[in-house]
Amino acid sequence: MTIRLRPHHLLCVLTYVGKGYSPAFTANYDKVISRLAAGEGILIQDGPDDICQPLLASDEPHCLLDSVVERDAKARHDVGHLLGRSLHASDVVKLDNRMLGHMREAFLNGRTRAACSGCEWFDLCSAVSATGYRDTRLKLS
Repeated sequence: MTIRLRPHHLLCVLTYVGKGYSPAFTANYDKVISRLAAGEGILIQDGPDDICQPLLASDEPHCLLDSVVERDAKARHDVGHLLGRSLHASDVVKLDNRMLGHMREAFLNGRTRAACSGCEWFDLCSAVSATGYRDTRLKLS
């Protein structure tokens, strides 16, 4: 089985510490993180993904906004460049400790942060990365 993630969520999972838009959102996010930690692959997809699901029931889910689609495009470019490959919808990415460390280092150094511009979580994610990702929930075995 694979976890469906839109490109900018490849960055969000790096700094996830259990905070989110609602209790339902964080409970769902915790499940996604557990699946990643267990070694499930990531299926890149355009548009709302497994993390977005609890938000889709709201009247105007922000995951459908043009600004979020632009965030995905920036993340797709930066993460693809970091990984040395183009990222396309339906690609499968397998996250391992080496890749996770590489992605977190690039995030901390600002090489993959273009997608984060204007995000309401920017300051939290910056603080989390500055601590060396100490309290993040994604830990691979």
